[in-house]
Amino acid sequence: MKPHALAITGPTASGKTGLALAMAEHLEAQGGAEIISVDSALVFKGMNIGTAKPSAQELASVPHHLIDIRDPLNAYSAAEFAQDALACILDIRSRGKMPILVGGTMLYFKALMEGLNDMPGADAVIRAVIQTEAEKSGWPAMHALLSQVDPLTAARLAPADSQRISRALEVFRISGKPLSSFHQTNLASTDPSASLPANSNALHWANVPLLSLEPKDRSWLHKRIEQRFDDMLSHGFLDEVKGLRARGDLTPDLPAMRCVGYRQAWEALDGTLPLSELRDRGVFATRQLAKRQITWLRSLPQRTVLEADGQAVLKQALAWVESRMSEA
Repeated sequence: MKPHALAITGPTASGKTGLALAMAEHLEAQGGAEIISVDSALVFKGMNIGTAKPSAQELASVPHHLIDIRDPLNAYSAAEFAQDALACILDIRSRGKMPILVGGTMLYFKALMEGLNDMPGADAVIRAVIQTEAEKSGWPAMHALLSQVDPLTAARLAPADSQRISRALEVFRISGKPLSSFHQTNLASTDPSASLPANSNALHWANVPLLSLEPKDRSWLHKRIEQRFDDMLSHGFLDEVKGLRARGDLTPDLPAMRCVGYRQAWEALDGTLPLSELRDRGVFATRQLAKRQITWLRSLPQRTVLEADGQAVLKQALAWVESRMSEA
């Protein structure tokens, strides 16, 4: 059966964008392809340099979706992504093209492919209590507390990730259940041979094959992360953040401004982080993100691993595409 979509993932700076563009070009002879971004930072307008957003030329070469769809003032949830991505998949397929899901936001992939149960809404009182506790004990202590009640969620969060730690503790205190329990798998109730109806539970890992770019040598990825951050700085990243701050309506607590790199740049411009330390802190935070992404990827046995630092990445990736398309 022909795949409903193809998916490319991997840690940050592993080469996903270039590979997706090459894959889309390769598929032109088979009806064409369009790219759906699976990236929680690329959704925000005006955040181009620090997110390594595809260039105008790249965006024009292949139709892209779910990029620049939110103002940084407004949040964008995994549930919203799943709904929007499914609509894109249905639209692209209706025009005889192949959707290519590309990105490294693993929760987005999980929401789309496995579904998210309804979880509790925000509770201002409980959230305030958690904030007060954190001010006394520190977020690493709150992270340790989360590890006791929800070890799966705690394992993928950094000890200083106050926003997500707070939300996970809030969900547990409201419902008595860990946040991870709401990320249910719907695969058992989904028939991979069925046609694609208009609901998010219709997708199945069996008909959305996943190619994962994972470096064999971690130092290769670290060098690419360093180079990318240096390029960001040399191409005006700080000016980009200054422009966002100058709007006057954005704060460092917003999800957009908590993206890796933006948080550190905001702190540097605030003076709470020495400007001389911005580069090292930004690189470190990006490495930590990559580490969490790789950990999550290793929990997906259905993925096909391609060595991102190998000698024949493109050739192997296109062979993978052909093997999947020939299953039709």
